[in-house]
Amino acid sequence: MKKLFISILSIAALLTTTVSCDDQLEEINKNPNAPEIGQTTTFGIFNGANYNLMTNARGSFSSGRMALPWVQYSAQRNYTEEDRFQFREATNKSLWTDYYVTAIDYKTIIDLNTDPTTRTANEIYGNPNNQIAAARVMLAYTFLQLVDAYGDVPYWSYGNNDPDFQALQIEKYIKPKFASQTKIYADLMKELKEAAAMVVTSESVVFTRGDKLFGSPAKLIKFANSLRLRIATRVKGVVPGAEAHITEAIAGGVMTSNADNVGLKYQKDNVLPSPFYNDFYIGNRTDFAISNTLVDLLKGQLGNFGVDPRLQKYAAPKTASKTAVRDNTYAETDDLTQYVGMPYGITSAQAAGQRPNTSFWSSNVLKQDYTEILMEYAEVAFLVSESKGWSAPEYQAGVRASMERWGVATAKIDAYVTALPAPNEENVITQKYIALFMQPYEAFAEYRRTGYPDTLLQPGQSYAFNVPQAGVTTYTFLALNNLTAMPARFTYPVSLQQLNGENVAAAAAAIGGDELDTKLIWAK
Repeated sequence: MKKLFISILSIAALLTTTVSCDDQLEEINKNPNAPEIGQTTTFGIFNGANYNLMTNARGSFSSGRMALPWVQYSAQRNYTEEDRFQFREATNKSLWTDYYVTAIDYKTIIDLNTDPTTRTANEIYGNPNNQIAAARVMLAYTFLQLVDAYGDVPYWSYGNNDPDFQALQIEKYIKPKFASQTKIYADLMKELKEAAAMVVTSESVVFTRGDKLFGSPAKLIKFANSLRLRIATRVKGVVPGAEAHITEAIAGGVMTSNADNVGLKYQKDNVLPSPFYNDFYIGNRTDFAISNTLVDLLKGQLGNFGVDPRLQKYAAPKTASKTAVRDNTYAETDDLTQYVGMPYGITSAQAAGQRPNTSFWSSNVLKQDYTEILMEYAEVAFLVSESKGWSAPEYQAGVRASMERWGVATAKIDAYVTALPAPNEENVITQKYIALFMQPYEAFAEYRRTGYPDTLLQPGQSYAFNVPQAGVTTYTFLALNNLTAMPARFTYPVSLQQLNGENVAAAAAAIGGDELDTKLIWAK
């Protein structure tokens, strides 16, 4: 059973480890039908797991038809039911499954570096402690996505033998328990602390080959500490010890510039391009546009920030065709009338009359070699600002870092930062929301934690049509699934009822019901 299970995962890893990795071609020449665990390279598994993690969580279904429109970074141009909270069960099931398959890959790296029969063979790919540390950090990132989305979930920890942690151990637990949110968040912070501490900094690299995320041990440590800061901030006042983790993470060294950003850059080709480029140009779809509420926030028509020069970096002018966006042949303009968002929250029947003359995302987004961000310095600066009672220097640094990452001209950055309103929870979190553009799951979590930005269109509220329909100039956002607010979580995939029904029922009871409006332990 174990060898078969690892074989399946190894095949998947080998098929996806070619992301910008010419040095892995020799791996494909080996027989993929029955690879032995000793023949599977840790750098290949790591690179493949990272690719699968980001591609499967940031695609046109897993992101574009779930959290991305909910936080109103996008609005669908054709079928709007998912924007209005009626997501597809198949998408939910795939997201859940993909996270766990990826988690098994990271655990396999740990297994290969702890099993004496395979450890020596894999030492050529990096110091075993560094490989284990990288896998622990990425496991923490993966399980954070799960617990933030669903609440109680099956969980596994490298450094904790808690009997409730039964995931990823198929030989032992066919039907694993769902661990509590409190236990998971506490262990995630512990795992990240221990992972950072075990990194061998005298080494020049984490993996000798195939590492497209970290490169250096120093960057791995900063990511671990920054991720711990994110988690501790989320659960402060709820999970014991979180406040101490905030202090320790910052003291241990978090991201301090955009050079520390961690993201997966896709290939500049049509073989393995970024997920949304693939959807638009390989799949030949045009389902998504930037939303009206985000465009209006960046125009200064919502909120209190004035005109934001990231508007032209996030959106293309309404005159730019899909082809012009792909080829980057349009010109940015300061004529704000040229940027028009797709109305968010309309019905599918209303969409056809609204989508002409709306803006696509810009060429900065819809490009082959787009970088999907796991975490960036701008977010960390906002987190540090919050830890200091909404301090101004970090607030301003976060805005500046975001604008620099998107290529805003220095003069425009200086003018915008100089005019920023004073830092407080609303202003800092709203700026974090703007900076998290195209990172929907973190924005989704922060909105549930804080209630900001308050510029999002809510169910029952009305907004202006781009084009009046039958003399009517406004529409009302009518949510589906009997919801009166953004979903508080995802429901457990229906298939789990058949596969692990007893533990699903126990988890549902523990969190207060397996419902879309059941709040997680840290939610406002």
